Amino acid sequence: MNPKVFMVLRILLGIFVLVFGVNKFADFLPMPELSADAGAYFGALTNSKTMVLVALVEIIAGLALIFNKFGALSALILMSVSINAVLFHAVLDPGGIGGAAVLLILNIAVLIGYKNKYSDLLN
Repeated sequence: MNPKVFMVLRILLGIFVLVFGVNKFADFLPMPELSADAGAYFGALTNSKTMVLVALVEIIAGLALIFNKFGALSALILMSVSINAVLFHAVLDPGGIGGAAVLLILNIAVLIGYKNKYSDLLN
């Protein structure tokens, strides 16, 4: 992968998750209307403080990707957030899957960009 393209993708992913991580604390982006099942699930995650953990992971990983420190590790950790976001929207809120799909695609692209860092893990 072209180093400049990879850098742009890495920074885009970092900004994307940083904004959504900070939004979980500051609440500056409007929350879309959710179905009853999606609202109940999201409410349970919020009440159990799971969303606080997700927000912290997103903020730390976003900063790591933007500043290119531990980016390969951050991209791996963010994959769980990406897959869960896609599954949540695919099952409970199909209308909002666009952002989650972009997150997953960016995450996969960044993982591909870091593929040489994972060679020892895959041997």
